[in-house]
Amino acid sequence: MRKFFGPMGTVSRITVESEALKSNMLGDPTARLVDVYVPAGHSGDGLPVLVDLVGFTGSGLGHTNWFGFRENLPERLDRLIGEGHMPPAVVAFPDCFTRVGGNQYINSAAIGAWEDYLLHEMLPAIEQRFHCGGDGRRGVFGKSSGGYGAIMHGLRHSDIWSAVACHSGDMGFELCYLPDMPATLRALAGSDNSIERWWQQLEDAKKHPDGAFKVFNVLAMAASYDPDPTQFLGMRLPVTFDTCEVIEERWVNWLRHDPVVAIDTQAHNLRRLKALYIDCGERDQFNLLYGARRFVRRLKQLGIEHRYEEFPDNHSGVDYRMDESLPFLAKALVG
Repeated sequence: MRKFFGPMGTVSRITVESEALKSNMLGDPTARLVDVYVPAGHSGDGLPVLVDLVGFTGSGLGHTNWFGFRENLPERLDRLIGEGHMPPAVVAFPDCFTRVGGNQYINSAAIGAWEDYLLHEMLPAIEQRFHCGGDGRRGVFGKSSGGYGAIMHGLRHSDIWSAVACHSGDMGFELCYLPDMPATLRALAGSDNSIERWWQQLEDAKKHPDGAFKVFNVLAMAASYDPDPTQFLGMRLPVTFDTCEVIEERWVNWLRHDPVVAIDTQAHNLRRLKALYIDCGERDQFNLLYGARRFVRRLKQLGIEHRYEEFPDNHSGVDYRMDESLPFLAKALVG
């Protein structure tokens, strides 16, 4: 719901045909939609580009929809740019929704080569179409799973991205994922410990049962971090079904994707960024605050410049935090 009534930017919808995603096991479409915001009075030519990675179960297309009582992202951008808080920027909203409910924006033998798609197909398509971005003028931001994707792209691809914002991103995996394993096992026990049977029941249901989110979130993370192409949708758990004990050879595959672990071998990429923003709510219900604090402690130990903020809220409905991050990124990209 619009709060700023000055000049309004435009949102265009384009389709990017992907070769990288053709290998996905889920049967997801490889022609992907992307909404692209261009500020009022601009064609996109010469502007920096920001890419929005949304949270699990979301889509970039959802961020351009109308909302009651709060701004959508194009309306927020109109206000931030129109009131002079943020320099003009092109912002891309890719649809990365999948059969398993979302995306961690990394390559997976099960879910697909989403990292390759974003870097080598989606981003070039936006830059060529709108004549924006380019070396030193690309930023990526997101919240929750999107925040995770943004920080992992910063850790791995600072040759492409120059500014990163991570809002309440997944990190500290033993705190945000392992606590949900017992509930997942209890749910699967009702389907004879069959992931395939449980998932098919979920897809056939007219309404998702209470507590289903924890289960399909864990299963989707398994397909992201430790995919097994021999299993249904590539899903295998990192714990035993009978005693819920961690299977070390499985869990180590998860941990190599944990930003708190990855920073020890990939911190050099973060040093190359023009801007690194991280925040998390003090009451985050997924325990992500503690992972964020661990990550930021390591940033300080390594002497990596960053901006970190904790705010008095939880994990939900915190898009207002983009009033802080988006100007910070855009100013760094034009500076």
